[in-house]
Amino acid sequence: MQTKVRNPRTGAFDYAFSAPSPQALSATFARLRQAQTAWAWLSIETRAEGLISLRNAIASRGDAIAAALELDTGRRAIARQEVQGVLAALTGWAAQAPHLLSSQWTQGRATAHLTHRPNFVPYPLVGVISPWNFPLTLAMIDTIPALLAGCAVVVKPSEVTPRFVAPLMEAINASGDIATVLAFVVGAGEIGAQMVEGVDAICFTGSVATGRLVASSAAGRMIPGFLELGGKDPLIVLEGANLDYAVTAALRGSVLSAGQACQSIERIYVQRGVFRTFVDRLTEAARQCRLNWPEIGMGEIGPIIFDKQAAVLQGQLDDAVAKGAQVLSGGSIETHGGGLWMRPTVLVDVDHTMKVMTEETFGPIMPIMAFDTQAEAIHLANDSVYGLSAGVFAQTLAEAEGVAVHLKAGAVSLNDAALTALFYEAEKHSFGLSGLGGSRMGAAGFHRFLRRQALIANSAAPVPLSAFAEDRAAT
Repeated sequence: MQTKVRNPRTGAFDYAFSAPSPQALSATFARLRQAQTAWAWLSIETRAEGLISLRNAIASRGDAIAAALELDTGRRAIARQEVQGVLAALTGWAAQAPHLLSSQWTQGRATAHLTHRPNFVPYPLVGVISPWNFPLTLAMIDTIPALLAGCAVVVKPSEVTPRFVAPLMEAINASGDIATVLAFVVGAGEIGAQMVEGVDAICFTGSVATGRLVASSAAGRMIPGFLELGGKDPLIVLEGANLDYAVTAALRGSVLSAGQACQSIERIYVQRGVFRTFVDRLTEAARQCRLNWPEIGMGEIGPIIFDKQAAVLQGQLDDAVAKGAQVLSGGSIETHGGGLWMRPTVLVDVDHTMKVMTEETFGPIMPIMAFDTQAEAIHLANDSVYGLSAGVFAQTLAEAEGVAVHLKAGAVSLNDAALTALFYEAEKHSFGLSGLGGSRMGAAGFHRFLRRQALIANSAAPVPLSAFAEDRAAT
């Protein structure tokens, strides 16, 4: 049975795919497991060479992959950036390979005769379930370090954006040894559920609701689950901050990719003395943004990729307006050429009784509240079940950091916003419902795919049982 896929720019269901049967998926797992043994025995330097082979194969087919991503997401520039980002990630992980284990390779001595050292054992098969907002980037962000660690990997991208898989698999199949330990499978939730039942570790990026199901299944099998879930990222703007910079960062951080990113700024708190100035400037900037329509090569605001998300956005707006919020720009779902769009939307007179201030939005909506003291701003920012990231603007970086350290968020941008979308090296953890498991950023993103084994050596005679006799202990 084929599943039809909607084009976000036209609304037409112009693509279809067939998911593998349970038997076919189990066969894929078995094939990957069999090949993983030899892959893990290779040196990390040799596996790094495999990453470079994959990089070259993707680069040679980059135009085809980007074209498919463009159809998947309705975005041209970001589609190309996704391809370039994955090429850079493959190059970067390969360059780090010689140093990733050396920092962990410590030898110790317990006694004169007992020594110990670590050995690192990869999980045989890692599953990756990725979302629709950045199809290639988020399919590969966990995949690349897992491969370098010696794992085999099976990836299920979102059924909303599956077109890129075919040209990507052509690149994988042309990349040499990696083709034996890396597979992409297309399908909906039932394929993801079978993956959790068939792998040794699972990486999931997506909603909290689905993340709970993945975590529960993984816990039932006693396998690790690395979950990157939702966000409701706050931005705090203090008096004394450069308001031009703050407006620039707030707009980009909120509406880049039409707000369809987990690290988007989704609520803004501005100190009362500069509140009106900030609101006026942000509203004017928002009104200047152009929809990416009718030509894909123009404008800044792309379509809403997943049509069901449009209902979420409109529902939050309707709830806010019914409770007294005022819309200063944007404010509605627009239909152009069959696609769904939303212009950057500025809201004021908002509070935490409104869904737009408490529930994940995933769209270009910027609700703004005033505050009086830093303590109040910190309280408002922390009044959330989420804790993915945040931002603080202040007169100085030291002042911004003084607020940031009190925020319950895994990463805080100082005098900027949403920097985790641009900078992947800083290790962080997700707070609250925003995730579970080790950092996917920095070297930790590699080490979490390895189990640490202790090799303890005795260079003398073993201690006999008689050493623990009761009568010996008595004396």
